[in-house]
Amino acid sequence: MVETVSSLLFWQSLGAIIWVNLLLSGDNAVVIALAARSLPAQQQKLAVFWGSAAAIVLRVILTVFAVALLQLPWLKLIGGVLLLWIGVKLIVPEEGGEDIQSSDNLMSAVKTILIADLVMSLDNVIAVAAAAEQGPPEAKIALLIIGLALSIPIVIFGSTLMLKVMGRFPIIITLGAALLGWIAGDILVTDPAIAGWVKANFALLLEWKAAPAAGAVMVVALGKWLAARHDADGKTASPVDLARGDRGAGGGSR
Repeated sequence: MVETVSSLLFWQSLGAIIWVNLLLSGDNAVVIALAARSLPAQQQKLAVFWGSAAAIVLRVILTVFAVALLQLPWLKLIGGVLLLWIGVKLIVPEEGGEDIQSSDNLMSAVKTILIADLVMSLDNVIAVAAAAEQGPPEAKIALLIIGLALSIPIVIFGSTLMLKVMGRFPIIITLGAALLGWIAGDILVTDPAIAGWVKANFALLLEWKAAPAAGAVMVVALGKWLAARHDADGKTASPVDLARGDRGAGGGSR
């Protein structure tokens, strides 16, 4: 296990998990703030803590299941296609904000945070599970737990700062989308249903990482094209998009 933790592959996968989760959790952090905004200051902190804690536990469980499912034939193909679209959506601005009602009751606020986070976390779960696939096989669960444990507190307590950083440096969002495309391309060609055929016929392309590179290029190109069409249509970006500076710089939210 010591050799696994000290390997470059382990740290690369851990970094990908943290980065992907931070990029895709910005809206979740905004939802947490909206749900607790009507509570007294002290109860706001409690609502954020307990709502986020429950959401984190459920997200870890869902992601562990997702990692297990990705071992089955054909599901990596489905997950890879979904991940490509998630990457594209990261670049394209969303229309409108989240319709999240605030509550003046602590338990209601916690329930709202938990439900909203679960509804919005499908892309997080798929992306983080796929990122864990890039790491050492014997360390997947450890990678998930460590990666989520490190990134979630940053999302909860630093959401405003994160959105400002993304707005100031929109290249972060584009690079994140490219990372999702890279991971998607890699897991598509490693699905158990086609991995043997791909290796037998495209060994050289596999060695050159052609599939991940193609996935990254496709996500960025399609995302930028759709974002340009969105701007040309004169649609208004959501408050989260404006905070990120997407309309002026071409970045987007998930």
